[in-house]
Amino acid sequence: MNMYALIYDEHDLVETKKYILSLHDTRETAETALENRKTKLGRKVQDCNTRIVWIEKDIEAGNYVTPGQYATWRPGEEVPHGEMYSDED
Repeated sequence: MNMYALIYDEHDLVETKKYILSLHDTRETAETALENRKTKLGRKVQDCNTRIVWIEKDIEAGNYVTPGQYATWRPGEEVPHGEMYSDED
């Protein structure tokens, strides 16, 4: 089952397992869930330690994924121009 997921990600290089908060059929519903989480926590998106990923694995919310089991973008998905380059010089 392929779908988008909201994962908890503290960007800790030692702990590579990422907790799946929720699963979504479309990027749009995943983005809505991310906005709802931001509002609930009263933080900016970058301060929520949460991000949207694409998973090509039969899995349920509440489980964990590791690198190689998810990708930032779905294969063939159009990546917004601003997401293609680092903000750093």
